[in-house]
Amino acid sequence: MKNQGREGGLDAPTRHPLGQNDPKFWDEQALNKELERVYDICHTCRRCVSLCNAFPTLFDLIDESDTMELDGVAIADYTKVVDQCYLCDLCYLTKCPYVPPHEWNIDFPHLMLRAKAVKFEKGETRFRDSIITSTDLIGKVASQPIINSVVNAANKNKIIRSLLDKTLAIHKDSVLPEYTNKPLLKRPRAVSYDPLKPGKKDEPTDADNHPDKVTLFTTCYCNYNEPSVAESVIKLFKHNDIDIELVGREHCCGMPKMELGDLKSVTKLKQANIPLLYEKVQSGHKIVAAVPSCVLMFKQELPLLFPDDEQVKAVAQAFYDPFEYLFSLHKQGKLNIEFKYELGNISYHVACHQRVQNIGPKTKQILQLVPGTTVNSIERCSGHDGTYGVKKETFEHANKIARPIVKQIKQQEPDHYGSDCPIAGKHIENNLDSGQKAIHPLDLLCMAYGI
Repeated sequence: MKNQGREGGLDAPTRHPLGQNDPKFWDEQALNKELERVYDICHTCRRCVSLCNAFPTLFDLIDESDTMELDGVAIADYTKVVDQCYLCDLCYLTKCPYVPPHEWNIDFPHLMLRAKAVKFEKGETRFRDSIITSTDLIGKVASQPIINSVVNAANKNKIIRSLLDKTLAIHKDSVLPEYTNKPLLKRPRAVSYDPLKPGKKDEPTDADNHPDKVTLFTTCYCNYNEPSVAESVIKLFKHNDIDIELVGREHCCGMPKMELGDLKSVTKLKQANIPLLYEKVQSGHKIVAAVPSCVLMFKQELPLLFPDDEQVKAVAQAFYDPFEYLFSLHKQGKLNIEFKYELGNISYHVACHQRVQNIGPKTKQILQLVPGTTVNSIERCSGHDGTYGVKKETFEHANKIARPIVKQIKQQEPDHYGSDCPIAGKHIENNLDSGQKAIHPLDLLCMAYGI
């Protein structure tokens, strides 16, 4: 018999819609009351202390107070905990015994999101944070001819980085991603696919009746920073006889703005993306994206933000992590397992936003199909988050969170290492500081195929 609603119960965690359309969601007094309730439960438990800096911040505030209880912490300091949360979701997924259906109904990440949203609505968010979460805007500007060379050079210039440190509080030692001057979505026929031209419809072909048709959501990062990752998806799927095409006119998934608490921008981005993706789904397409955060946004977060939107639901059901999709092919006996090269010993960092999709270790399972390959999983957060790892006030915390991963990689002495999250892979590489480059698992699979 199930032990329902109690610690140690066997029921699967249930996540409730965010509820941002309820006026109570925005009531600051009600928010502080809920923060007090949850913080007090976290204080008596403390299982999540090793996950990130949000929980040590909370526990230090309590332990250093006069009462050594939550009632000794000023309400004004509650936001210090909120500022350290970057919504990795690991506390909800891996540690907290009080998530719903437990009667205490603890969803720490979504409570932090609510607090971030209230803070943003009050105008208390830094200008810097609004800029660095505008990934579409930055990518479009930084990828322009001439500007592209200037931006990439400036990101490596010590004098300019010192100015950014002083003016925008972007840490001078953080490694900022390079921008390509040839975004993937501006490369017609650069690889073996033909994106649909705006305003035109391709003539139907026999391929239109192929049971496996996939649309690739490029993502801001793969479009503007590392197009090679998205190109690897295309090569792998075509190598496995899967028709794949691009969305063509996509926008940021909304995850950076959600983590900022800018729910109005999230809504606008949803309204821009979902109709295009829904059209693909209606045509029988599955959708994949190479960045776990983007997959999670469409799979889980948007349905929780917009639970009554049927198009959002349909897109969520059709969205796949690339390795999740490849594993589904393998189960059907349709995956090409004729590999040309062994990969040896791999240290594989499991990205947080892939773990919380609850799809299982699909990347590891696929890579281990390659003969002569051993995959050692590392299930710790990298600490980067996309913005947390570059901000002046959190840069050191991000590096500290990455240290257990770096330690394990050094101990394993792998032939290759990498992460499904390309940003996490780069962050680990920067902290490893050994000269050995992180290689995305998609690129590793291409190496194994010899493509």
